[in-house]
Amino acid sequence: MVDVDHARAELQEIEAAHQGAHGGHPSVKQYIRIGLILAVLTSMEVAAKYANLGSATLIVTLLALAAIKFALVVLYFMHLKFDDRRFARFFLMGLAGATTLFLIVLITFKVFQR
Repeated sequence: MVDVDHARAELQEIEAAHQGAHGGHPSVKQYIRIGLILAVLTSMEVAAKYANLGSATLIVTLLALAAIKFALVVLYFMHLKFDDRRFARFFLMGLAGATTLFLIVLITFKVFQR
């Protein structure tokens, strides 16, 4: 019996460590709330396109809204908020690299001077 009790104690420790590393996932209600926020952000992007904004203002607005949407999707739907921070850093480096490349292309084609 001693071995069974010891095995149970080890199993409980492993489950507690697993809950600490991956616990607190969103509920269905939170997923619906995040989906509604994403829908509102998308409608803001569409509204920004139809507003008479200058090209530079429009690009900055759309980039900011896209970054927020990217962060929400990655953090909640890909569960990076609940995983090790190293995974989040990889995604942030990718976002920073993509944004930098996009801005370089826009500057090269002189989009901001129009």
